Amino acid sequence: MYVASFNCRNFPRLKALLVSLPSHKNYNGRSMINRKISVIGLGYVGLPVAVAFGKCQQVIGFDVKRERIEELQRGIDRTQEVSAQELAESNILYTNNAKDLAKADFHIIAVPTPIDRARKPDLRPLYRAVHVLGNQLKKGDIVVIESTVYPGITEEECGPILEAESRLTCGEDFFLGYSPERINPGDKEHTFTKITKVVSGQTPEVLDIVAAVYGSVVTAGVHKAASIKVAEAAKVIENTQRDLNIALMNELALVFDRLDIDTQDVLQAAGTKWNFLPFKPGLVGGHCIGVDPYYLTYKAEMLGYHPDVILAGRRINDGVGEFIAHKGILELTRAGKCVKGARVAVLGLTFKENCPDLRNSRVIDVINTFNSFEVELMVHDPIADVEEARMEYGVDLVGFDAIKDIDLLVITVAHEPFTGLSLAEVQSMLSPRGAVLDVKGIMDRDAFARGGVSLWRL
Repeated sequence: MYVASFNCRNFPRLKALLVSLPSHKNYNGRSMINRKISVIGLGYVGLPVAVAFGKCQQVIGFDVKRERIEELQRGIDRTQEVSAQELAESNILYTNNAKDLAKADFHIIAVPTPIDRARKPDLRPLYRAVHVLGNQLKKGDIVVIESTVYPGITEEECGPILEAESRLTCGEDFFLGYSPERINPGDKEHTFTKITKVVSGQTPEVLDIVAAVYGSVVTAGVHKAASIKVAEAAKVIENTQRDLNIALMNELALVFDRLDIDTQDVLQAAGTKWNFLPFKPGLVGGHCIGVDPYYLTYKAEMLGYHPDVILAGRRINDGVGEFIAHKGILELTRAGKCVKGARVAVLGLTFKENCPDLRNSRVIDVINTFNSFEVELMVHDPIADVEEARMEYGVDLVGFDAIKDIDLLVITVAHEPFTGLSLAEVQSMLSPRGAVLDVKGIMDRDAFARGGVSLWRL
């Protein structure tokens, strides 16, 4: 069911809607109108959510990282998802004091849910958030999870934890909902309020409340899912579908490379058909596409089913970084250069262009493979945080001026500073017979051919 949205500046309309609901008068001792909102987890997802609601009312913005809270209090968002002006316009109580959560009765949990080294779901951040919230829960509260999970986590795992911590009964004293986050880091067009919001609730009455609360700020409207499990499943298959489509492109790139055909040329030709989908090959990282399929396959295998297609796509995409590095080693060999000690520069470390997000960046696969060949490697990214790169991947970023006398230049991320590079600028970085790997296809192939510079595209 699709439900139109409600502008938070027009609460009379929202109130009129809620009055029309049979359960409006009183729902377990708590009015459905004027819900006080908390957002737990102020990262790439949580902060835009808090800001959207904070333009209508005071929001409790909770994060366990004191440094993050202090930065936001100063009007600084290191994720670059929210501008300083938007922060200033929002009424948010930034806090790392869990007791402040008791001031709210509608709690939104938006913490990361990554995978571990074995590519299994790592739900520890979610469970920690649930434990923290449970101690502050009151009768009539509603808890909505936005973090990616596999179907069943909200009701079967989070509900009992909240019960144990609060000593309240789930479904009687407090209630659950799930609304999958759809925020695309770095995307300034498809923002929180402009994307249709899928919502779900433990009961029909709770679903109405969740829909009304989100509908008060999401101008694109809300879609009422049939159940919490349906909403949980919808989240993981959205990105699983994209992952599989990209996996097909990556496999085609492997085939066309052996045929000595440029994949970009093939896709351009095929794209002239009206129903050809415009997917491209590349490194598949980030906190969604490269992660969500593993949540679904993990649950499927728990139930005794081995999902061949989904895992095949994951296997292909997870191998792209190694393939790119091996192509680079081949280019060095063709140029007559000694691989060991060759000067290799990688431009870009974040998981996508013009975004500082380093989570699950598969550029590290390229880097690790090159390092196994004992090349002299340097990495430059003008957007990534230097300390985060060191802590997350053990990579010491270098300045752009350090990229000189390079035997192999690998452009892995299409940051704006890289897309504007001219042939002459690239040549100034290269050693004699130096080569370029253009993973994103952003360089002018014809210009490089005229300049006599070897250029390979994925």
